[in-house]
Amino acid sequence: MADEIKTTENTPVPVVTSVATPVARPASAPRQSFGGGSSQGGPRRGGRGGGGGGGSSRGGGGARRGGGGREERVKPEFDQKTLGVRRVARVVAGGRRFNFSVTMVIGNRKGSVGVGTGKAGDTALAIEKATKSAKKHMIKIARTGNNSIPHIIEAKYSSATVVILPAKSKGLIAGSAVRSVLELAGITDVNAKIRSGSKNKLNIAQATIAALKSLVQKSQTPNTKSHVNTNTQETITNQ
Repeated sequence: MADEIKTTENTPVPVVTSVATPVARPASAPRQSFGGGSSQGGPRRGGRGGGGGGGSSRGGGGARRGGGGREERVKPEFDQKTLGVRRVARVVAGGRRFNFSVTMVIGNRKGSVGVGTGKAGDTALAIEKATKSAKKHMIKIARTGNNSIPHIIEAKYSSATVVILPAKSKGLIAGSAVRSVLELAGITDVNAKIRSGSKNKLNIAQATIAALKSLVQKSQTPNTKSHVNTNTQETITNQ
């Protein structure tokens, strides 16, 4: 029995290695690769890198545009200021239609100023209409040497009354829409007062324009009779 145990212990045990047989895949099945992801990702990263190079070329184009410089904007002839934008409604058969009403002042700060209004369904179009209306109703003002007015002027428009007094070396003392009109007209060294309870900026601006119109009429109305008489006398003496 002992001999049998010894023989069984000394006999070598054969090692069996299993060989995996390849499994045939159908032609339509997609090929999955785990280790080849890096090889496929390589060209992609390279492609992205190439895209980066394209970005640098576009950046060069941006530098080229920057080097050319921007064109300077042409300064408009008149400065403008919006006094107010209101939404107005009109009742029709189907309901209410809303429009926008704009009041605007324009001027060149050299003696020309105008006030206009515009109404449209869009604010941009309403502003354009108000600008055209202000240019149409623009007036020219005769100022003194220090950009002031020669005498006291007063005017009333609707419920607004405005008084403008010359004030030497005082600057522009005014408020509300009167200040906007006088600033764009280029008038300084005056003191303006609103002698009414009206808060409507359109009426106040129109009252200011009416006062400036009276100043224009007084300063530009010459003595025509004496002028004509002197001319006739000169022509008679020459004959």
